[in-house]
Amino acid sequence: MTPARRTATAPGAARKAPSGRNRVRIIGGEWRSRLVRFPPSAELRPTPDRVRETLFNWLGQRLDGLDALDLFAGSGALGFEALSRGAARVVMVERDRRVADGLREAARELAAHGAEVVLGDGLAYLERAAEKFDVVFLDPPYASDLAARALAALPPRMKPRGRVYVETAVPLEAGPSWRQLREARAGAVRYALFEIDR
Repeated sequence: MTPARRTATAPGAARKAPSGRNRVRIIGGEWRSRLVRFPPSAELRPTPDRVRETLFNWLGQRLDGLDALDLFAGSGALGFEALSRGAARVVMVERDRRVADGLREAARELAAHGAEVVLGDGLAYLERAAEKFDVVFLDPPYASDLAARALAALPPRMKPRGRVYVETAVPLEAGPSWRQLREARAGAVRYALFEIDR
């Protein structure tokens, strides 16, 4: 599985995913080894297993009782992994209707009662949301500036000591609201964990 998750194509111009690539395996927690399927025409690739394993090592393996946001949910790999590891609730925001429907179906198959799928634009969601989160996952299309824009918009939506995981293809300047806790690379992909600085 390649590290690249999405291309920067428009929502209506999705490419068909190669055979066998429209599923991802949950690697830890209650649903360990369960498969999550997503539409084969979606313009996305899940975060690879070894990157997810590193991320959840950084987060402490368990997310018991935490509220999480998967802002560019795609396959749902990060959101469902968080729920499998004890998160109380994960809001998954996805702009592609077919992909959002796939997330809802995956949530039904897993009986993931803490999953809330929101159809819409991630940045627009941040503008209208009133709730706050303990953990946020940001894995937007790499050939976009969405990671930086979302990180800039997130501070009002974070609980004290809230953490944000970011995947990008280029180095990211987080800004004064954030402290970088960890950083690593997997091929061309950079990923980092930040904590709100307050």
